[in-house]
Formats: sequence, C-alpha cells, structure tokens
Amino acid sequence: MAVCARLCGVGPSRGCRRRQQRRGPAETAAADSEPDTDPEEERIEAGAAALSGAGGGRSAGPSSPPRCSLLELPPELLVEIFASLPGTDLPSLAQVCTKFRRILHTDTIWRRRCREEYGVCENLRKLEITGVSCRDVYAKLLHRYRHILGLWQPDIGPYGGLLNVVVDGLFIIGWMYLPPHDPHVDDPMRFKPLFRIHLMERKSATVECMYGHRGPHNGHVQIVKKDEFSTKCNQTDHHRMSGGRQEEFRTWLREEWGRTLEDIFHEHMQELILMKFIYTSQYDNCLTYRRIYLPPSRPDDLIRPGLFKGTYGSHGLEIVMLSFHGKRARGTKITGDPNIPAGQQTVEIDLRHRIQLPDAESLRDFNELSRVVLEVREQVRQEQEQEGRPEDAEGLGQQSPQPCEEPPAEPAQAPGDGGAVAAAEPPAQSGQGQPFVLPVGVSSRNEDYPRTCRMCFYGTGLIAGHGFTSPERTPGVFVLFDEDRFGFIWLELKSFSLYSRVQAAFRNADAPSPQAFEEMLKNIQSLTS
Repeated sequence: MAVCARLCGVGPSRGCRRRQQRRGPAETAAADSEPDTDPEEERIEAGAAALSGAGGGRSAGPSSPPRCSLLELPPELLVEIFASLPGTDLPSLAQVCTKFRRILHTDTIWRRRCREEYGVCENLRKLEITGVSCRDVYAKLLHRYRHILGLWQPDIGPYGGLLNVVVDGLFIIGWMYLPPHDPHVDDPMRFKPLFRIHLMERKSATVECMYGHRGPHNGHVQIVKKDEFSTKCNQTDHHRMSGGRQEEFRTWLREEWGRTLEDIFHEHMQELILMKFIYTSQYDNCLTYRRIYLPPSRPDDLIRPGLFKGTYGSHGLEIVMLSFHGKRARGTKITGDPNIPAGQQTVEIDLRHRIQLPDAESLRDFNELSRVVLEVREQVRQEQEQEGRPEDAEGLGQQSPQPCEEPPAEPAQAPGDGGAVAAAEPPAQSGQGQPFVLPVGVSSRNEDYPRTCRMCFYGTGLIAGHGFTSPERTPGVFVLFDEDRFGFIWLELKSFSLYSRVQAAFRNADAPSPQAFEEMLKNIQSLTS
C-alpha cells in the first residue's frame, strides 16, 4: 500500500486499488477495460486536494511545497514514463487504478518494451492488419517463452549438440549449429532451424516443427523445469521421405558429412556413421534441452575462451568448449561420440608446466617428443604426491567431478607427414612464433595445420573404449598456434587434433556468474559420467 500511496500522492488511502497478488503480463494485456469514471479514483483525487489545502494552517512557518500526484500528469507523459519501466513491473502498475490500466493499453509502451528487452526492430505497426497488438506480442510470445532463449545442449545420448534460441524478427527460432564437414575445421559453422514460435492471426502463439523436408508443421514446446525444456513434433509423418529409410539416410549423410557412403573408404568410419544415423533418428520427434553458458573471460587467460571445432579421427569434427580455471584450462565436449560422450572433458592443460622442446630437427623422432613429455608427467606426479593428491585428480577442484580428457577414440591411422614440435618460448601475447611440424608417425585428419606455434604446455587427454568403457587419461601436448587455433598431440594414440574457434555470435549465452558456469560444467558432465 505504501508503494501505491507514493504513486498516487495521497498517503495510505483506501482508494488505492493495488492488490497484493501480482498478475503476469499476459493477464494485464488481456484485462478488460473498465468505465472511465471510477468513484474510488475520484475519491483519491479529492483526498489529494484536501491534503494540499490542509497543510497551510498547521504552523506559522513557511508552507510546504504542494505534493504532486502522478494522476495529475497528462496521459502522454505517463505513457513515456511507463514505457521506460521493465515490462515485468507493468502488471503491478496496472493494478493501482483504472487510469493507469487504461494508459497501459497504449501500444506505444509495449512496442518499446519489445524493442528494448528483446531486440525486436521490426515495424510492429504492420501487426495491426492481423489484429495482433504489441501487447499480445510481448505477453503471449516474448515474455511467455523468455525462459527458452539462450544456448542449449540437446540430450541426444553421447552425441549432444548445440542449439541457440533467439528472437528473430517476430519469431522465436531454435537454430541447431553443426560443425563444418570433416576435416575442414576452419570452415564456418552450419546451422538449420529446428522449431519456431510466432504470433500471427491467432491470439495465441503457434509452435512449428521445422525438422524434415516438407515444411513447417505442428509442434509443441514445454518448459520442464528451470534451465530445461523439451520440444515435440505432432506430425512426424512430415519427417519421412517417399524413398524410405534409404533415401533418408542418403540425405542425412550428404547434410551431415557432405559426401556419400561410397566416398568413405574407411570401414570403421562407415560403421560409426551408420550407428549415429540410427541412434539420432530416434530423437526426431521429441528432444530435451539443457542450458549451457559460454565460459567467462578473464584478463589473464592465455587466449579468449569459447567454443572451438576439433578433429576427432573417424568421428569427424566435434564442438569443444575451452575454459580457464586458474592455472588449468579445460576442453569440454559439447558434441561427442560413443567413445567419449558430450559433457566430458576431452583435454586438460596444465598451464604451470610449459614444455620446453628442443629444436625441430631433434624432434623429428617421435621417441624424443615422448621422452620430453613423460619427463614432465613424472614431475607433475611428484608434485601431486607432495600436495597429497592422487594423479587421477589432476586438475580437479575438490568440488568438481573428475574431468575426463579425450582423443580421437580410435586406433592411430596411417602416419602423417614427418616433422617435429618446436619449443615456443615467447609468451602468447608477444606474437612471435616458432616452427612447428608434426613428428613422424603422428597422424592428423587435417594436414593443413599451422606451421608456426606460440608455445606448448603439458596436458592430458581422455581416451575410452566404445560406450565410454575403461576411460583413462593419457599424457599429451597442448600446442597454442594463435588466438583462434590450438592443437593437441595424443601421445598414446600418436594422433593430432586441430581446433579452430567458432566465430558465430550466440545471443543470451553469457553466464550470470562464474559460479553458475562452474555449476553448469558439473551438471553436463554428471549426466554422462
């Protein structure tokens, strides 16, 4: 009541109509207008006049300045004031009195809220043709589905994924982001719409599934709980193709891999591709998504954290999130495979142990590289024993679940080009580089890797059998090339993964706090541990 009294300028009057319970924007937008004359409102104004006149005879001193009531302001000024308030505050304001509620029916207010809160820059006046008001757009579309905006990881077993739900014009669209075709790690991300929500001729939002090749069709979105929602397709026949499963598989293969099965000569890769198609096809009618955040950045980070595309042998390209945690950096899988599923920590870098490699010529022998790395691993082991930590807990805080590091989860392939890893003494900020060539016998899916690196660090990677069986962390070398690319040499597999930064701009993806980001990492890892 005190808040209403200040708004009306009359003190604790019984004429204030603000109720204790709060209404949602949808209820406010749909509230029926009341008659222009309101006896209680007239009583408020009369009380305000009486209070103004009563102040003069109380003392001989100077009279207090007259109190001004919001009710006395012209409607056009009240529109400007109300339009500057957050949309979530307007329902309470509408309950103060009839005059405020009438003014809050002005579309100018809601047009500004749509623009400032959700970035809707479209000319909302064209909605008048369909009979949809800006209040409808705000209350029944934007505000109602605000909780699904942001970055999400779909629950597709070990494969995961990356979804960004954004306001796009007068639509809310869920865009699924896919890595480029293997092995072109520097190519831009691909994306396709999975669903969209819009408010057109009807007074309630329409959800449409965009999966398949027969156009938009009826769908459903349900907010399961905080930071989790699900989508469901109500017309799965739109996902089917006339040529049956064989045509669907060929189409999926061209979209997912950019080639036909006949172009893939590696038998193991053919099996993995077919397995992924069969598994992911089970989720074409219903999916659950869990919120993820982009990692926070700190001034002392080695490079800017974020999302990277990485090569993972026969599994193709996968998306990894690089984040920094004090003296350690971690790469967490956003998309995964049957060996190392999404959510697991594929690599971990010990920033306290810089690997000082000899000249490139001496390191053409893989055994020399192995000797240097294993010496560093022994040093790390001794330090951990002194700190009272087991080697398995390397890089983990006491409150974090055990991180996992992962390499291309497959046997080493044919040897790649000969070469060696060069030591990188200058700091990353110096911009100076050292020659870099892969040692003889180390395979790489992408031979077009940088031939200059800034520095190297000791790290560990997670390897496991099919189904994430017998996971173990093995030593490796983290190679920093530049601000947007790094690599990892999996010592045990004699394999090299190249990572390139995802340049797409994701909206509503920042973590509210560092603690929220750490909690998110623990949650997505616990789902697959």
